[in-house]
Amino acid sequence: MAVIGQGLVLMIAGMGIVYLFLTVLIFVAKYASAFVARFDGILPQDAPKKAPAKKAAGDDDANVALAIAVALG
Repeated sequence: MAVIGQGLVLMIAGMGIVYLFLTVLIFVAKYASAFVARFDGILPQDAPKKAPAKKAAGDDDANVALAIAVALG
């Protein structure tokens, strides 16, 4: 029975440490988020990137026709 008691104590201690760690982690993340938001205006924002231009539809059709001709020839 002593082994079961030691196991329960170890289990409760381990779960308590994990719970404490997660609680501290939540508070640290909350305050870090507030800290970063306060100094967000210091660095300039990146300009939005432009989408690449689409190719003409004829190019793909010509390549497909060429591939078919090579495969059959």
